[in-house]
Amino acid sequence: MPVTFMNFTVPILDDLPDMCKKVILRIDVNSPIGDSGKILDVTRFKAHKETILELLDSKKALVVLAHQGRPGQEDFTSLEEHARTLSEIIDRKVSFIDDVFGPEARRAITKLKPGEILMLDNTRLSSEDFVEAPPEVHARSIFVSRISKFVDCYVNDAFATSHRSQASLVGFPLKMPSAAGRLLEKELRAISQVLERPERPKTFVVGGIKLKDMIEVIDYAVRHNVADYILTTGLLALLFLEAKGVYVGESKEILKRKGSKILAQRARKLLETTRSKILVPLDFICERNNTVEVVDSDSIKGSPKDIGPKTIDVYSKILKNSALIIMKGPAGVIEDSRFRTGTRKIAEAALSGRAFTVFGGGHFNVILSSLSKELRSKIGHVSTGGGALVYALTGRELPAIKALDKSYKLFYLK
Repeated sequence: MPVTFMNFTVPILDDLPDMCKKVILRIDVNSPIGDSGKILDVTRFKAHKETILELLDSKKALVVLAHQGRPGQEDFTSLEEHARTLSEIIDRKVSFIDDVFGPEARRAITKLKPGEILMLDNTRLSSEDFVEAPPEVHARSIFVSRISKFVDCYVNDAFATSHRSQASLVGFPLKMPSAAGRLLEKELRAISQVLERPERPKTFVVGGIKLKDMIEVIDYAVRHNVADYILTTGLLALLFLEAKGVYVGESKEILKRKGSKILAQRARKLLETTRSKILVPLDFICERNNTVEVVDSDSIKGSPKDIGPKTIDVYSKILKNSALIIMKGPAGVIEDSRFRTGTRKIAEAALSGRAFTVFGGGHFNVILSSLSKELRSKIGHVSTGGGALVYALTGRELPAIKALDKSYKLFYLK
């Protein structure tokens, strides 16, 4: 029975027709990569285990699509290590080929037998999977056209990238019967429950490094009165401070590389029109010359690595009195244990009140696992997606979900 989500009808695994013997499975195992190329966190791999094993146990042949990083970035790599990691997680042999849609990939797909699984290389090696375009355009792409000839059905289990309109996410559903995997199904059901909750105030704690995405989300949330409070953290908070004319220390160069000049203009307008809704940190924990110190936001020196005690206090009071909390992105550089306090404290505050709390993105796992059993029991939902979660909860369409709805109308209603 399909899932209804935001007026979209989304088929699930149970709805796949019997003719589906060879399946393209899109997953999201985009993970932090160490200097040696080793995958540092396998959380996302584990999240897809249920879907993969269910399809393999039903004698489907699986062709796995996934991406890692973006062209030009340090974590943009081949998926050979990902295939080995996935093999360990599901305890099945995962074959790998360093091709995306070329003759070697197509030959390997042709040879694939029931119950076998093949991972193709990084989809973003194809330029067609790195541009935003409507599903109808991507369905005609070389990438989608060539691969679709060798498979029967498509399954999307990649919630974390469902806010993207890219070839591997929206093109295949227009070519063949498609469905949501178990992980995507769970995410949609959980978000639907959140959207149906009328309680206020609703508080968004927003951070992360994808500044353009988050500015657009905040703009939408403010204009449509989706959020009562928006508490900024991380690099996003520093962008808003720079928009106010505050010197942000060593982070200035990082912001500059991310196009802060234009983004700061948008942030400034948001602050001018919604001053009471958007909060920025009052202080930070900064690192300077190997020394860590607390500094006020108007006198930042060195590199801000976490929110400070004044900010924790203000944010915690708001969180304890909220009815719904969405937390996207950590408050500090939690890869370093010295800068986890801010994230841990506001997570504790969020869970100690009356709110239904949703955590978005995999970065929270290390923090949530360190909390008491009592607080962990109060977690409403931990999502595999950060940006996708916030897009959905602010009422914005998710292109990958819309594409599955199109597939339902094309192939299930005949």
